[in-house]
Amino acid sequence: MRKQFGARPSKIELEKYSKSRYWNGNVFKNLEETNMDFSWSKMPEFLNRQFFKKNGREAQSLPIIPFDTAAFEASNQSMQSIWYGHSAIFMRFDHLKILIDPMFGSDAAPIAPFKVRRFSPNSLEVIDSFPDIDLVLISHDHYDHLDYDSILKLKQKTKHFYVALGVKRHLVSWGIAEEIITEFNWWEEEVFDDITITFTPTRHFSGRGLRDRAKSLWGGWVLKTNDENIWFSGDSGYGTHFKEIGDRLGPFDFAFMECGQYNENWHQIHMYPEESVQAALDARVQNCMPVHWAGFALAQHSWKEPVERFVEKAESEKLNFIVPAIGSLFNSKTTESLKWWAGF
Repeated sequence: MRKQFGARPSKIELEKYSKSRYWNGNVFKNLEETNMDFSWSKMPEFLNRQFFKKNGREAQSLPIIPFDTAAFEASNQSMQSIWYGHSAIFMRFDHLKILIDPMFGSDAAPIAPFKVRRFSPNSLEVIDSFPDIDLVLISHDHYDHLDYDSILKLKQKTKHFYVALGVKRHLVSWGIAEEIITEFNWWEEEVFDDITITFTPTRHFSGRGLRDRAKSLWGGWVLKTNDENIWFSGDSGYGTHFKEIGDRLGPFDFAFMECGQYNENWHQIHMYPEESVQAALDARVQNCMPVHWAGFALAQHSWKEPVERFVEKAESEKLNFIVPAIGSLFNSKTTESLKWWAGF
């Protein structure tokens, strides 16, 4: 089996999963009914559009601002972050260096017959410029969030991994030591140094092959100190869990909101941009940014559509937001947006 697939769950791991209240005896389940059925009659037309009609869906060579160690370390702000397109976030929070969903690879479909290329060239090389990393957070095991090539580069410079329940087996199969991996069930929390980290539910699914669908969990992350409360929403369809997250763990000073790669055929597992804004309002977010776009063409909307719709809705709702350029530095109080994408 190709390394990219990761590992299938063992009997011991399945027994561990069965202790989760979200395991139904065979797979993990969402908190509310979620239908991901796809009509076979629509499949030929869908595949034709997905792989051969790409006009406007792919950006050409989006630049990445080079990593500046001095600037990253200099600010007195508690949360200092850099977005690298899609959902990859490098954060300095309460003096710790934290990397979220570190997919820096060039292809979001490495096992498929057709490549889904990254809009930014040479993105994998960015990891080489990073200092040692205290913690890597992984929300779920889809290829656009968990990348084999990226993990190989991170292996020697990462002190610990926090991952969704079931993701550990992939990392171990790629040579990561078991003792530096901690798995999380929904609502579980750990204190890492001075940061309380909680794994929050989303409405989504998981899997890296045909036989491991929903054999690991999916979710988001809350990182809280005495000074700031930060939320990474994770991939999700809209649902009642957003209000529950806000009620239990909010309000949030800043949130990274999933926004992009939506389609009517899988609307229940990815939000439309207007729903991303509403989810932020439900969770009592004070300032936010759209993520899960400007990386890959995984759906059939234009690459700019998610951010344009998000900005329009956020402005109408008077929700503070930022859309930083790829590789630029920002903090939880930043609200300036220069609409950099308009130039591409």
